[in-house]
Amino acid sequence: MSIGNSPEDERPFRDESQEARPSVGRVLQQARIAAGLTVDDVSSATRVRIAIVHAIEADDFAPCGGDVYARGHIRTLARAVHLDPEPLIAQYDTEHGGRPAPTPAAPLFEAERIRPERRGPNWTAAMVAAIVVVIGFVGFTAFKGGGSGDSKSQVAEGTTPTVGKSASPTTKKQKPAQPTGEPSDSAIAAAPQDKVTVQVSAPNGRSWISAKDHNGRMLFDGLLKKGQSKTFQDNSKINLILGDAGAIELYVNGKKIEDTFRPGAVERLTYTKGDPVAG
Repeated sequence: MSIGNSPEDERPFRDESQEARPSVGRVLQQARIAAGLTVDDVSSATRVRIAIVHAIEADDFAPCGGDVYARGHIRTLARAVHLDPEPLIAQYDTEHGGRPAPTPAAPLFEAERIRPERRGPNWTAAMVAAIVVVIGFVGFTAFKGGGSGDSKSQVAEGTTPTVGKSASPTTKKQKPAQPTGEPSDSAIAAAPQDKVTVQVSAPNGRSWISAKDHNGRMLFDGLLKKGQSKTFQDNSKINLILGDAGAIELYVNGKKIEDTFRPGAVERLTYTKGDPVAG
């Protein structure tokens, strides 16, 4: 007869709190039912597709397109069913390997400034300098040619004769437009043919976007709010991922892309210097 605890008494206790803890999808489903909402109601209120809502409630986050979009969908659905999203986000991070490292500040800063890479020559500055030289030469030639002729024929281009006084030729020099940090719509329309220029705007809502250059370097990865726009430029190729393509308008090389994207659809797009003919 043995004295002491039996082997069964020495087995570790099961963590019943972990087993009883409902999953993220189950919590969202129960809160939706308690709020008296259907999947269609939640989809209409959040613009998250019905298929994605069903998948999240079944703890299948693959259709979200990545951890960033999965967290965004969880946060949106939690607010729609009157839940605090932060505990659910923390539970998702614990179950899926933790939150990823934040995007480095330097690539994001360069994406905001929208400037070409420093490896090649600055063709834009060279073109502006050449235009200034040509305008100055034309003005100097017109001024010199008008001074040697008859006073009655001294009306040169860009000058206005004054009644009662001898007409004196004047030449108007046009100042080149100052470069801005982000190209305007007119600049997009006159995009250089040796580069690819993509403007992404969100007039109808907000969407997560990701943009990379031809080397795979991240230009931007974040939320584009309603009314905001971003412009990206590269020597050969721009790769885009749109979290909610239905809320996005695209202008590639000065031309609007007329593709009809569905609300909530995740689109992966690539544009080159030949687009939109090729895109």
